[in-house]
Amino acid sequence: MCICVNCNYVDRCNTYHAVEAQHEQPHLTDQPDFEPIEPSINVNIRSHQEYIEMEWDVVGCESFMMDMGKWAKLRPGEAIPT
Repeated sequence: MCICVNCNYVDRCNTYHAVEAQHEQPHLTDQPDFEPIEPSINVNIRSHQEYIEMEWDVVGCESFMMDMGKWAKLRPGEAIPT
């Protein structure tokens, strides 16, 4: 699971913005202005018969600042990305 959903900077972060793009999800912001320090991204690749699925998750970041449920506060009622 992406640690970004519980990060204070999720709605301003360039890295999370890129992850949203990879998942073809709506952006929390169109103009992120925060550049995180040393984000670590895991990319899980699953091969299916007709296509390849890639899941991107930020699993570490020197800039991470816990704000439990930050993503959910920004998108109330929506399913939290996993």
